[in-house]
Amino acid sequence: MHTDMSRLLWWCLSLTSAVAIMAHGGSNVTYDSRSLVINGKHKIIFSGSIHYPRSTPQMWPYLISKAKAGGLDAIDTYVFWNLHEPQQGQYDFSGSKDLVRFIREVHAQGLYLCLRIGPFIESEWTYGGLPFWLHDVPGIVFRSDNKPFKYHMERYAKMIVKKLKAEKLYASQGGPIILSQIENEYKNVEAAFHEKGPPYVKWAAKMAVGLQTGVPWVMCKQDDAPDPVINACNGLRCGETFSGPNSPTKPAIWTENWTTVYQVYGKETRSRSAEDIAFHAALFIAKGGSFVNYYMYHGGTNFGRTAAEYVPTSYYDQAPIDEYGLLRQPKHGHMKELHAAIKLCRKPLLSSKWINFSLGHLQEAFVFERNSHECAAFLVNQDGRSNATVHFKGSSYKLPPKSISILPDCKIVAFNTAQVSTQYGTRLATRRQKFDSIEQWKEYKEYIPSFDKSSFRANMLLEHMNTTKDSSDYLWYTFRLHQNSSNAHSVLTVNSLGHNLHAFVNGEFIGSAHGSHDNKSFTLQRSLPLKRGTNYVSLLSVMTGLPVLFYLSSIAPDCYRMFHYIDSIPMLIHFYLCIGVKDGGAYLERRVAGLRRVTIQLQHELHDFTTYLWGYKVGLSGENIQLHRNDASVKAYWSRYASSSQPLTWYKTIFDAPVGNDPVTLNLASMGKGEAWVNGQSIGRYWVSFLDSDGNPYQTCETNLCLQYGRPLFSSRNHIPRSFLKPSGNLLVLLEEEKGNPLGISIGTMSITKVCGHVSSSYPPPVISWQGENQIYGNRKRNHGRRPKVQLRCPRGKKISSVLFSSFGTPSGDCETYATGSCHASNSRTIVEKACLGKERCSIPVSSKNFHGDPCPGIAKSLLVDANCT
Repeated sequence: MHTDMSRLLWWCLSLTSAVAIMAHGGSNVTYDSRSLVINGKHKIIFSGSIHYPRSTPQMWPYLISKAKAGGLDAIDTYVFWNLHEPQQGQYDFSGSKDLVRFIREVHAQGLYLCLRIGPFIESEWTYGGLPFWLHDVPGIVFRSDNKPFKYHMERYAKMIVKKLKAEKLYASQGGPIILSQIENEYKNVEAAFHEKGPPYVKWAAKMAVGLQTGVPWVMCKQDDAPDPVINACNGLRCGETFSGPNSPTKPAIWTENWTTVYQVYGKETRSRSAEDIAFHAALFIAKGGSFVNYYMYHGGTNFGRTAAEYVPTSYYDQAPIDEYGLLRQPKHGHMKELHAAIKLCRKPLLSSKWINFSLGHLQEAFVFERNSHECAAFLVNQDGRSNATVHFKGSSYKLPPKSISILPDCKIVAFNTAQVSTQYGTRLATRRQKFDSIEQWKEYKEYIPSFDKSSFRANMLLEHMNTTKDSSDYLWYTFRLHQNSSNAHSVLTVNSLGHNLHAFVNGEFIGSAHGSHDNKSFTLQRSLPLKRGTNYVSLLSVMTGLPVLFYLSSIAPDCYRMFHYIDSIPMLIHFYLCIGVKDGGAYLERRVAGLRRVTIQLQHELHDFTTYLWGYKVGLSGENIQLHRNDASVKAYWSRYASSSQPLTWYKTIFDAPVGNDPVTLNLASMGKGEAWVNGQSIGRYWVSFLDSDGNPYQTCETNLCLQYGRPLFSSRNHIPRSFLKPSGNLLVLLEEEKGNPLGISIGTMSITKVCGHVSSSYPPPVISWQGENQIYGNRKRNHGRRPKVQLRCPRGKKISSVLFSSFGTPSGDCETYATGSCHASNSRTIVEKACLGKERCSIPVSSKNFHGDPCPGIAKSLLVDANCT
């Protein structure tokens, strides 16, 4: 009874706060079982994730406008704690970290905003968005009912909310923020925290609501989210997997509809089709959902060292808006059609309950009917192999495999998820400047430290992250070894957890090795060329992004922190000892990143150096003198390029910005692994040499064509935002860890160069033509020409310059590979050229009348057009 009364008082407090703020002119945002309710109106909302630090402030207006043009109602973003508070108490909201500026831009373009505060965000972002200094707070256990963690989490959340309230950015104040999220997918790890998990969930929810923002809060993948916080779904198929709201008073919300599969080094590039995204979004709405957020709508770029472990610099490039800000077709256009079709159903969707009944073995209908004038239906075919003909309300409908037809009036199909009428596009990288001359480059060979030049020492192998404190990707492990004879056969074996390792003996490189995203542990084994006397072994451990802690948190409750003082130096180093159960008994394991064991086989005797006296140095000398900058103080360190590549070499050159406005790319196909800077700003890591399981490089382009008609191909290019560039005299600096060849590097631009459409006469017409279809003007019905159409549109500033292929009839293939079929109208090219040449956009109805006759009566026909944009 006491618990119920407390919950009632808590809920009333939040509502009272919202009403009080509303008196000052804001929007009242509440919810019921059907949807979010804004100013008394139920809403179906389509949202898209665009993360402000993964693009630039100069890109934000364009990205947001293209999202709005795609039929979105809202923009969704995480808030990145480790960006905003890199050191405890020191805040940074400058440049691409300017959260307020980003939200204001969303508001200026008339969209809502959904704010995901976290503070743990995962998001393939280094350390899951948590600042590394948090790791060193005494007694802390992340994401648990732990006093130190809750203190800092609440302090951070209050700081963000206070900042946004001061700018009046919540809807309750007249701003665009209509929804907030606390925590992130915690249910995946909650059980690992045992009795500390559920109280943390309740505390986090209560803390968030207590911030009194005047808008609802959500927890994704949290089916035990306490009232009034809404539990939401993340995933590929929430229409099938979501068990629903945990209260009859909450709406069904999908916070992450994944638009592709995020990439990691060493794995094949995978994508998700527009048809599959549309099917599951439509199914979610058909089952009563009212909010769908696409993750990501624009992925962007992991600049600097922000990517999580083994995550490439390019992020969600297969989203509806690609890394460079170019539209990914047909995803962008197909989803736009979906949104328009669903919004035609808005009234019955929001004012009536749905009923569901079978139309066949794998077919069913979801119907929303308020009265004879307001009815909408979703006809579903779950059969992924065969067409299905179903009967609904006295009419028959042909449903393609794995598709949903949307009928805004329960009579006419406005959209089918499997029938893509939107154009496809080809993305082309064009080389603008080569750096193939020795005179263009200068170099700096990285200093290889020996044991005698180490910064500090310890009688053990130190854990990598605890030692570097995330100040650098690099940690040197060094030791010295005395050898009585020369040319003695010896073998060095190093076991490491990550993620990459380079080995040197007496300053000479002897080999490298690396792990993978799915298997962090790896072994480097090399012959050791020892000389008589003292030998110096230097091992460079490299972290390519920190783990996201999504996984680390699951072991934290069973882990105990151990502390060590090192050689009387006042440096506190700690690592985790984790207790678990294996083969029926308890075991103790040291969980580390970096080196785990080092041995040397000398003649027939194995020597273990794991507990030897080691010397350490954090970072590289080039980092310490900031070689990526163009200050006069660093110019003296550079020398002429010697054209004899060796590991750990810095390179620099000067270049002019390509003319025009097309996005700029840096082609690094000739390099191995490292990081790149332009005018002092990091454009991210690269790892071209990482091979997948079939021995193919992750980042390779055999030709300049890096993407054709939405199909992912490999790319070795880093995005250089235009705002990073000056018209001339731009400084490019590279840190190459391996033996890459800078003479193969080039600067280029990325653009859409071809557009293609393939539409059948059986497809629904464009959704926009539905408007006014049944409206009567005077004594006649308005006719919007509801016919299927091929619609082509070049990017701004480009026009259709040539028609590469055109066939009305039965063309074979698709927009990537095509040929004239057995039925073909001989005037196909002439008709299309007349309609399209010299224009930025054109529309060609798919009808025999348009082609002056039927080339093959009685046969269903389609139109396929491929055209150049210049």
